[in-house]
Amino acid sequence: MRATDHIVSTSDAQLNILKRMIHLIHEQLLNKLDVITWAAPIPYFGDPCKATIATVGLNPSDREFVSSDGVELANTARRFHTLASLELNSWNDLKLAQLESIHDTCTEYFSRNPYDGWFKPLDLLISGTNDSFYSSLFHACHLDLIPYATGIKWASLKTWQRESLLTISANFLGQVLKYSPIKILILNGKTVVENFERASDVSFRKEPMKDWCLPRKNGNHISGFSYEGKIARIADVDIGRDIHILGYNHNIQSSYGVTSLVRTSIQEWISHKTKEILN
Repeated sequence: MRATDHIVSTSDAQLNILKRMIHLIHEQLLNKLDVITWAAPIPYFGDPCKATIATVGLNPSDREFVSSDGVELANTARRFHTLASLELNSWNDLKLAQLESIHDTCTEYFSRNPYDGWFKPLDLLISGTNDSFYSSLFHACHLDLIPYATGIKWASLKTWQRESLLTISANFLGQVLKYSPIKILILNGKTVVENFERASDVSFRKEPMKDWCLPRKNGNHISGFSYEGKIARIADVDIGRDIHILGYNHNIQSSYGVTSLVRTSIQEWISHKTKEILN
């Protein structure tokens, strides 16, 4: 098989994954799950076909689609497509060219208008690997367990809604990984780790990390933990290879009191472990 044949088949696979994600919205299967149904799903931030390393979060922030006061982003402020931006009344009217445009806004995300307030801290954590979201030469990407933005925060969703979204989405994540060269996934926070374990039916090795402890004035310090493991499948998708998992329990963007020393220690740990895995 020629290299160009692989590129074509991989591109087709990505479009098929995206099309199936959109089909679920059209079929109104997500209406009870607080999904923003006028917003396109986001299967990846950056191009997974060019990445060796990917960070992993829960699901896209609504801020990818709306301003702080809830108004849909438009013109140069827009990050991803919606029914309005594509001038569609329904996802059922979606054409191939529009599907490709949705795909392009995802793969080219970091060269357009990224949500730097969320991604810059995460990019700093992987900087010791020499890979970056913002690099075209050593490109890293970001994946979410759930490709759909929700109208309320993940923690505020009902338990059955979270479980339904995870069940629906696990297959999609497996397909994205299968058609990519990604070797390492970095899980951002305890909630991501726990839900990833549930989706892949694998328990990761948990180790206490003294240097990651977050001090509290009342003495109830928040302990730091690292997670390591491997997966070869997610849900019913055989990825076809082992993918290494690295994780930490603090959510870098929202955990209160994550100091620069803790960030540096996590960064150094990721760098060290990545070198071990890739060499």
